Amino acid sequence: MPSLEEELFPSTPGKFKIDRPHTMNRHLHRCFASTSNMFLWALFLIALTASYLSFQSFIDSGSKYLSSSWGGIQWEKQVRNSAQIQRSGGLSVLVTGAAGFVGTHVSLALKKRGDGVVGFDNFNNYYDPTLKRARKSLLNKHGIIIVEGDVNDARLLAKLFDVVAFTHVMHLAAQAGVRYAMENPHSYVHSNIAGLVTLLEICKSANPQPAIVWASSSSVYGLNEKVPFSEYDQTDQPASLYAATKKAGEEITHAYSNIYGLSITGLRFFTVYGPWGRPDMAYFSFTRNILQGKPITIYRGKNRVDLARDFTFIDDIVKGCVGSLDTARKSTGSGGKKLGPAQYRIFNLGNTSPVTVPTLVSILEKHLKMKAKRKIVDMPGNGDVPFTHANISLARRELGYKPTTDLQTGLKKFVKWYLSFYGYNHGKVVN
Repeated sequence: MPSLEEELFPSTPGKFKIDRPHTMNRHLHRCFASTSNMFLWALFLIALTASYLSFQSFIDSGSKYLSSSWGGIQWEKQVRNSAQIQRSGGLSVLVTGAAGFVGTHVSLALKKRGDGVVGFDNFNNYYDPTLKRARKSLLNKHGIIIVEGDVNDARLLAKLFDVVAFTHVMHLAAQAGVRYAMENPHSYVHSNIAGLVTLLEICKSANPQPAIVWASSSSVYGLNEKVPFSEYDQTDQPASLYAATKKAGEEITHAYSNIYGLSITGLRFFTVYGPWGRPDMAYFSFTRNILQGKPITIYRGKNRVDLARDFTFIDDIVKGCVGSLDTARKSTGSGGKKLGPAQYRIFNLGNTSPVTVPTLVSILEKHLKMKAKRKIVDMPGNGDVPFTHANISLARRELGYKPTTDLQTGLKKFVKWYLSFYGYNHGKVVN
């Protein structure tokens, strides 16, 4: 079977076009010459305009429905087939954000070992949806369906739980990115808070209730200066709105676990990278710009200190996610009522070996065989933090989590995938 790096299936979503109705016949205007009929004709025009707007709204809604329709016997059959467990003691997992970076890798890992997997994603345009569509094609090839919809769509989520009795939920759907929160703060509240609550509401009422594993973030450590970051540290100083929404998610999930008996595990990811990664991440954009001969911007902290990150390879993150699913206890509620104490956990998933950003760039230069045009600037006040460093002793003990990929090895795999996926050959684009 070909590796992930070799399986490329890009596609471009289509668009619907709505034709405008013809303008009204000029003969109608002559009727306004009669003052006595003016009022009646005004009412007629208002009614006609309202009817047109209602019709156009209907067409818009219909087009949107057709582009992301769900339900029906065939749809249910596809969902059930995707969720079918192929091994003894296997899991049936709903993976939200399945067309995302981590979601794709986790879904493939679960399917490969015989678990049932149903994906869920809204394919938003925070970054180029073409990459997400390529990931979807990859998952489809392996028998995993992705249901297209918003995590705030309670009716769709409820329908999925009616069709499949999921044992677990891997909740990875979220609005990512620290800096983008300054441009579009409402998208973070919509996805990371409202969407999380919508999903939890569905899960609490499900029978049986699934165990939930979800993606928090190392960003919750915010302005903490004690390193390495431990799950026992305070996390009440978020440096960005993104971090604040993830911290809010931890508080919300704790409340739902306490009130409704949901088994919940939160995972604080530390700077995940690798093949099929997110284009908004620094290593990804650095690679693109170096190949295109464009300058890259490298931020530095106070007193000219280099920024450092606990870069964690995607395969290691997948191990932590799967380990969390395997060790999650069953939820203890039924019909929205708690029947006993429920499991609640939070783990750091990192590499424990922070590397400076300039060192990252040097490794990329080595693998790309090209020099970067570096532009060094002071870090702006956009919510970024100067360093991250994970203490993973808790995950080691409880999950058997052990990262094995160093940055040199991980970036080599990423560069190999990037050059293949985007059609580069010796630094030139292959047509």
